[in-house]
Amino acid sequence: MIPPAAAPAFLASAGWGDGRIVPLAGDASFRRYFRVLGDGRSAVLMDAPPEHEDSRPFITVAEHLHSLGFAAPRILARDLDQGLILLEDFGDARMAEVIAADPTREAAIYTQAIDLLRALHAHDAGALSPYDLAALEREAGLFPEWYMPAVGLAETSGWREAWAAALAHVADDRSVTVLRDYHAENIMLIEDGSLGLLDFQDALAGNPAYDLASLLQDARRDVSPELERAMLARYGPIDPAAYAILAAQRNTKILGIFTRLWKRDGKPRYLSFQPRLWAYLERTLMHPALGEVKAWFDAHVPAEKRAAFWEGHRA
Repeated sequence: MIPPAAAPAFLASAGWGDGRIVPLAGDASFRRYFRVLGDGRSAVLMDAPPEHEDSRPFITVAEHLHSLGFAAPRILARDLDQGLILLEDFGDARMAEVIAADPTREAAIYTQAIDLLRALHAHDAGALSPYDLAALEREAGLFPEWYMPAVGLAETSGWREAWAAALAHVADDRSVTVLRDYHAENIMLIEDGSLGLLDFQDALAGNPAYDLASLLQDARRDVSPELERAMLARYGPIDPAAYAILAAQRNTKILGIFTRLWKRDGKPRYLSFQPRLWAYLERTLMHPALGEVKAWFDAHVPAEKRAAFWEGHRA
């Protein structure tokens, strides 16, 4: 986590030349984050190498969220040629760690996160691109592309056909802003009591069930079925088939992504999340709307190549 060479000049041009740069975090992409400290103030420096990351969608979605009254980090300075953006600092009170430190707050914080989604979904998605059938199919395809060969399974036919009818049920919905990574590691508890949003640059216009599934079937922390049911009830009427389909699509996609992070990018820590993803997925596949998808998994992915395979591959 060495700051990029261009950072000091960028910060100086933004009026932060006295700032001390300290490592903050990396993520599953090529983006890295640093905290800039100085003169009693702090900000976050996002390093998104332009050869790997296009930061323009981040700025577009941040402005969209601000226009609707939601807390995305304010952009203090930018140099997109260098891939550098200086952001408002939301602090360190991330939802996941706050709940880990005090589990008695879990239901209240999830309630607040659900209420934020409900408020966001009261607005249309503006000019965001659609989360259409092609995108949903392409993401689901990460499972046969990366997961299957990694566990020693041969390529098989029928994958796209198994998903076709299920995804068609949700693919024409453009009704709301879908943040796509709305979960406990991307939600901050801000000092004013509101929730701050992170990692929203991939937002699209789609079905409201997707972010509900992202939050309530969180790849990185256990969410009990009881809490999941309570929060779905809190949100209000939602199509159960759409929720099951998009939860299954997301968990299937992430199984592929986390395998790719291991095999291609040398990030084995993501393997520890695979058993949890399988638990969510197997539960969700019981919904009738996913009958053909479940049949494909039952025919092509034996039990020993599911959660059990990863128990011995923890990071």
